[in-house]
Amino acid sequence: MSKSVLVAGFTTRHVAVSAAKAGYDVYAVDHFCDADLTAVVKDHVAFDELDELPFAIEEMVSRHNPDYVVTTSGAELLEVPNRLGTSPDAAARFMDKGETQKFFEEIGIPVPKRLSAGQYPAMAKTLSGAGGWRNAVVRSDEELAAWHEFVQFEPYMLQEFVEGTPASVCCLAAGGKAVALCTNMQILRGGDFCPYAFSGSMTPCPHPMASRMAEIAEKIAAESGCVGCMGIDFVLTDSEAYAIEINPRFQGTLETVEAALGLSIFQLHADACAGILPERPAVPNGFAVRKILTAPEDMTVKRDLLHLSDIITDIPYPGTTFEKGQVMFSVTGCGKTPEEALASLDKHISLAVQQINE
Repeated sequence: MSKSVLVAGFTTRHVAVSAAKAGYDVYAVDHFCDADLTAVVKDHVAFDELDELPFAIEEMVSRHNPDYVVTTSGAELLEVPNRLGTSPDAAARFMDKGETQKFFEEIGIPVPKRLSAGQYPAMAKTLSGAGGWRNAVVRSDEELAAWHEFVQFEPYMLQEFVEGTPASVCCLAAGGKAVALCTNMQILRGGDFCPYAFSGSMTPCPHPMASRMAEIAEKIAAESGCVGCMGIDFVLTDSEAYAIEINPRFQGTLETVEAALGLSIFQLHADACAGILPERPAVPNGFAVRKILTAPEDMTVKRDLLHLSDIITDIPYPGTTFEKGQVMFSVTGCGKTPEEALASLDKHISLAVQQINE
């Protein structure tokens, strides 16, 4: 008899698909409920605001009594039954970027220095939040004040601005031990609006400091108190890997990791939660890349795109409208080299855009 799992959070499609591939009966509580999520789950509930999420989870648990509950972004600190993953107590420290900074410093990890007001240039970050969409480099008191107004005066911190390649490591943790499963190069949005927002990934990371990053990530994961799959963000320079943040849950890089390794990361996560780690990291069979696309102009999806599910994810329903600059969906590509993977991605982007416009 198949085990069942409820995946709950702001966005769950990547985890739900992984769990379904691993043979689980999957239910979802999700903000978006995209077409490729509802295609793989047994039942789902959508929510609008995060304060509705606990009630949606309660409803789904009462409906289906799942064997496990996995929480994703927005739900990490909620109390849920049969949790499969890091406890809220362990996760709480890493939901605060200031506390994460202290943790890195305590265990002797290379990390950008924390700055005081008046020290510039600085990377400004709200203490809470994920995805990097509110991060910004500020170079004066005036720029800091304008940014602080943009983030609605939320508590924040300033870090030394380290220029380099954004990257991350997917780790498995259990019982004070950890395995760095795979490295990733992150794709950021760029441009003038939310330039540091996460917009995709390439797995594995082709940067020369990737192996150094993986070593540091294993130390972080082992000492974090987290269990199961987790992600650690870095900035890579020519000479060092600087730790930036910890995600005590599945990461947005999940699908490129799975595509590059040819493995069910969800099953490895479940094994890790039971105290079982792989003896050694898997060897990537090539490079996988994913990019989140934004609408180049105001547009409407006129046709069913599920037939493109092998190259696009987070698939919108026919009739969905997007304003210029709004996130539409993600496109994937693969190849034996980074260049081949990027060429594959470009080809698939052209095909996906053509399908929307027809």
